[in-house]
Amino acid sequence: MPLLTPIIAGPTAGGKSALAVELALRVRAGALAPHVTDAEIITADAFQIYRGLDIGTAKPTLAERRGVVHHLIDVVEPSESFSVSQWLQAAEAAIAAVRGRGHVPIVVGGTHLYVKALLDGLFEGPGASPELRAELNALSPAALRAELERVDPKAAARLHPNDLRRSVRALEVFRLTGRPISELQTQWDNERGPSPYLLVTLEWPVEAINRRINERVRQMMAQGLEQEARRLEAAGVLGPQAREALGYKQLLHAFVSGSTIEDAVEEIKIETRRFAKNQRTWLKRLRAVPGMLNIEVECEQGAASDEWAARIMQRLHPSGGQ
Repeated sequence: MPLLTPIIAGPTAGGKSALAVELALRVRAGALAPHVTDAEIITADAFQIYRGLDIGTAKPTLAERRGVVHHLIDVVEPSESFSVSQWLQAAEAAIAAVRGRGHVPIVVGGTHLYVKALLDGLFEGPGASPELRAELNALSPAALRAELERVDPKAAARLHPNDLRRSVRALEVFRLTGRPISELQTQWDNERGPSPYLLVTLEWPVEAINRRINERVRQMMAQGLEQEARRLEAAGVLGPQAREALGYKQLLHAFVSGSTIEDAVEEIKIETRRFAKNQRTWLKRLRAVPGMLNIEVECEQGAASDEWAARIMQRLHPSGGQ
């Protein structure tokens, strides 16, 4: 029976990347099976795919990768758009190639829509209607939000009010099908069969992960996030999608609005904590996956990649992980 492919999901700043590297190194050391000599990491992050967006996306440095091959990092210019379907196609190709080399693919990332698509395939909603989208985009954000709360309160609870793109899509689906997108996505959840994946989720206490987020933002600024954002903006390479990345979006606004960098930093912290809350909603859905492994992090413990990796190894191979 083929070895399961681990998928590591969890909140931003929760230690996912370090855990994936630790797990890969254990596989390389022969802790999984004598005939399995290496592991490679496939990144499931909607913004680490962009070249040049390094500090703000917490892209692992070469030192942090510790010699482990990483895929789907730095594959797209920041001027380009990149969809979940493009990521899924690239990820499945990378996984097949890694397996073909006799290595273990390890998927890791905080874009849980990507994880969901890998586990269950893409949600097949109705095709786009340019006329309807134009009508919806003409609404004010407040009117758009009110309409979404009226027709699909579950989707409204999951989507941030500023996420206009997904709000428009949710309303588009409702108007085209007469059914809320949240209801259709629930059916999507119920279509799982046997899976070649082992889903691993990290569950942090809210207060602890919020503290880690605040500290990560502080470190990013110390590492030069402001300067990186200024370089990208001056080069004119940021497309509409890349400009929405957390950290960059708030700083770019500060550059032109006259607000202070200190205000932008506080906004980055707020929006990143809000993003982590959205991730928790996704994780609740993902934890319905049969056979998944949920690791509850004790606040005092913090990130413990070695211990977590040992638990994953035990699930991948009952006699491994020592």
